[in-house]
Amino acid sequence: MDNQALDNIPSMGQKDTAPGFDFSLIDNPARSENVGLLTVKPANAWIEEAKSRPAPRMLFDSLWFEGELCILFADTNLGKSILAVQIADAISNGRAIPRFRLQADKQPVIYLDFELSDKQFEARYSDNFTEHYRFSDNLLRVEINPESNTPDDLTFEEFLNLSIEQTVSETGAKVLIVDNLTYLKQGTETAKDALPLMKSLKSLKGKHGLSMLVLAHTPKRNQSHPLTKNDLQGSKMLINFCDSAFAIGESYRDKRLRYIKQIKQRNCESVYDAENVIICEIAKPTNFLQFQFIEYGSEKEHLRSLEDEQRDRGQLIEQAKQLSKEGKSQREIADQLKISVSTVNSYLHK
Repeated sequence: MDNQALDNIPSMGQKDTAPGFDFSLIDNPARSENVGLLTVKPANAWIEEAKSRPAPRMLFDSLWFEGELCILFADTNLGKSILAVQIADAISNGRAIPRFRLQADKQPVIYLDFELSDKQFEARYSDNFTEHYRFSDNLLRVEINPESNTPDDLTFEEFLNLSIEQTVSETGAKVLIVDNLTYLKQGTETAKDALPLMKSLKSLKGKHGLSMLVLAHTPKRNQSHPLTKNDLQGSKMLINFCDSAFAIGESYRDKRLRYIKQIKQRNCESVYDAENVIICEIAKPTNFLQFQFIEYGSEKEHLRSLEDEQRDRGQLIEQAKQLSKEGKSQREIADQLKISVSTVNSYLHK
């Protein structure tokens, strides 16, 4: 590079004169400037403002903190709703779930239940429909009103989102649990569908200062593989835009057991990773269906091994051949064994 070119390079501390930005901001940390959708401030100004707000407190141990949009995901029938209601109950009455830290104060919780009917909910929190569990009045359970009509100028999803925001505004609750994600928007498999949903949730969270726990599904997965962010059903945009996430897995060794694994975190270091998952079992000692802590352990102890996989595959091959001898079609065999027709065809030719 020649000397003339070197002379044209701004020295450290020299201001660029590019149009569109007021570089006096750098000289005056107390001043800010809005640029379209953006708020531009020196880093120190952001820190000074943040110092005036309290540090986020734990809502469900280090898995979910105040102010976070957190996703809890698991396969069907592994107990997502059971754990979510247990978390809501703990926050609403200010009593921590045994072995799980709770730092936040007792407060109202909105639980959007798009899964269970009121009778199904009653069955879980009673002793055979008697001796009902008494929840705190801080816990507000919400269902879809079957008699409501969606306005002509709104889609169902738009009307639902507006109704949720109105509920938040009228109750003043700062904790919102959504059971589950698919009800908010049909189709989250692509970034095109997932991005608007996550923008909507983060906007709601920011506007009302919410802590949000959103339940989601995993697609059918191989039980020999560890749980990862890739197991969240739909676009990776969901996991990329949330603040934290944790998942529930089923123990292959003992179908009664579940393990909880931390998948993503921003407010702390990972505590409950693959080497330190939380082992629980689902129990109903009286009138409250719940997760009960057993121990901490390694995820690999609860995954299907290669030997298990080979044995299970051998059993399926024998079952497929036996059903074929009994005159079943490949489609009927596939439906009964819950495998694809192409897999049945492969098994029958082994």
